[in-house]
Amino acid sequence: MSAAGAPVAVPTLEEIRRVPKVVLHDHLDGGLRPQTVVDLARETHLRGLPTTDVGELADWFRAGAARGDLGLYLEGFAHTVAVMQTREALVRVAAECAEDLADDGVVYAEVRFAPELHTAKGLSEAEVVEAVLEGFRQGSEGRGIRIYALLTAMRTAARSLEIAELAVRYRDHGVVGFDIAGAEKGSPPTEHLAAFQLVGRENFHITIHAGEGFGLPSIWEALQICGADRLGHGVRILDDIERRPDGSVSLGRLASYVRDRRVPLEMCPTSNVQTGVVPSLSEHPIGLLRSLFFRVSVNTDNRLMSGVTVSSELHGVARAFGYGWHDIEWLTLNAMKSAFAHFDERLQLINDVIKPGFAAARVAAGAS
Repeated sequence: MSAAGAPVAVPTLEEIRRVPKVVLHDHLDGGLRPQTVVDLARETHLRGLPTTDVGELADWFRAGAARGDLGLYLEGFAHTVAVMQTREALVRVAAECAEDLADDGVVYAEVRFAPELHTAKGLSEAEVVEAVLEGFRQGSEGRGIRIYALLTAMRTAARSLEIAELAVRYRDHGVVGFDIAGAEKGSPPTEHLAAFQLVGRENFHITIHAGEGFGLPSIWEALQICGADRLGHGVRILDDIERRPDGSVSLGRLASYVRDRRVPLEMCPTSNVQTGVVPSLSEHPIGLLRSLFFRVSVNTDNRLMSGVTVSSELHGVARAFGYGWHDIEWLTLNAMKSAFAHFDERLQLINDVIKPGFAAARVAAGAS
């Protein structure tokens, strides 16, 4: 069923691959090609991979992620981060990221990474940023994708102010915002208030991982104290929505604020199922939130770990909730409207790329 209640034909995965798409929540160190992990481990004489067979390694990452716990989900990153410690490795990974997203039909992407995690072999954090931006430039050249970086600080570390300063320094060179990530419980966003205040004073953009591993207090602090423009995940906003036996709903004050102010929620459905945040895709809050017209978008989180693409995530959500072209376009436009690129760039992509792309897809499918 569509959001309007009428039955629709769910587009196929291949049809969704062909339309222009947007991703706002995609981690660079969670999206490597398995072959690249093997190659870089060999080149750097890194030991400890569970296997050097590319197919088996891909299966290992996916199996490791699907254990119903965020801490277990994150274990695979020890291997991907380990091979991303040189300029050459970072350029390659970033270039392949841009290529893979473009091949999936993504026309706009914001990909996040934590510079502090890639300095083990002597790179400075600035050199890490420059390597990734160079990789994005190489990988997007000649392809129909615009790709930008979000710099992430680890909420369990004490480097957030430095990373915020770095994000601002590179704002005219491909960085479009600042983020914090890591275990929410016990590490509230207010512990990094100085970093958020710096970004705010510089009229720059903030997205915060909030409402994934912890509930409403994390969301409230991210918005009302730290000044987040967007929320990474935000699924626990469901805790402030009462669903009555007669099917009606009542929004609490925080949920009403999020909807009324059009706060974008960067939702990553498959990842949320794998980490145990929600029990299944069909029970993911995105279905209810879309029906209530929250500003939700569909994202990948970690393409390698979750074994997903932007297209497969949209297809999975469409199958789970009976979405047709109208719903998929609505989710895509939500993402583009919520992007940190300048308004004129967003508008150009919406009017000249996204809307015409979906119109052509409807004609090809014979849909309205």
